[in-house]
Amino acid sequence: MRQAEIRRKTQETEIAVSVALDGTGRHDNRTGVGFFDHMLDQLARHSLIDLRVEAKGDLHIDDHHTVEDTGIALGQALAKALGDKRGIRRYGHFRLAMDDAQVACALDLSGRPYLVWNLAFPTARIGSFDTELVREFFQALATHGGITLHVDGLHGINSHHIAEAAFKALARSLRMAVEPDPRAPEILPSTKGAL
Repeated sequence: MRQAEIRRKTQETEIAVSVALDGTGRHDNRTGVGFFDHMLDQLARHSLIDLRVEAKGDLHIDDHHTVEDTGIALGQALAKALGDKRGIRRYGHFRLAMDDAQVACALDLSGRPYLVWNLAFPTARIGSFDTELVREFFQALATHGGITLHVDGLHGINSHHIAEAAFKALARSLRMAVEPDPRAPEILPSTKGAL
């Protein structure tokens, strides 16, 4: 049962996240930030990880704390659901095209958090959503999920398409990395003996 739930409560946010790694991409994401919910739905659908996020945050200030803290909780949930990571593929990569945008993502569920971010947005906002928050989410996810994560924007002129391509590329990379390896179902994918 590769599932986990995380609850996180601060003076700025209250967040509940649940994941099921062997799901079908079902999603129920309610953060109060419409565009972010849309991105989380894409993340679930294209990773085939069932995802439920319920967040209440200080949106009267801005969306920053809600988005970042959701990334923290989701990273923790993924790490918890993976357990000791025995039998997984560990690595994932995907290069995704969406209309004008093309984004490449490569990741390692190494337990060593690191983010390489080469993704630029031509606008500061997508509707009312601050494009800087895309990186904040990815940083929080990588840090608290113990993920080495590289995101590279190859093309793009539309900020919505760029952001969505990034989330979908992440989703497909996660799908590959968390999948059980049929050739090594009981083996930890590391010569160190621990991840």
